[in-house]
Amino acid sequence: MSAPAAVNPIRNVARWSALTAGLVYGYVHHQSLTTMEHNRAEKIKAENRDRLIAQAKTEWVKMNTPIGGVDMDPESPNFDLEKVLIHVSETA
Repeated sequence: MSAPAAVNPIRNVARWSALTAGLVYGYVHHQSLTTMEHNRAEKIKAENRDRLIAQAKTEWVKMNTPIGGVDMDPESPNFDLEKVLIHVSETA
């Protein structure tokens, strides 16, 4: 049986350098992908929150808009009993 061939030290350094460079590249690339995914998720969450706020505002406006243009809330500063009575008599 023959003795194993001697390995060139330059080749050994090149192999270990390539392995180290690949590991570093993989780690950095994984971190950049993770950051991009996190940013995308935050953007989607913010858009969803803004959409829900806009929807809630429109629903609030619908609920608080006077029926027939007459403010029926006696606590409101725009309440006018005469307009309310006229509106009720016309709709009845």
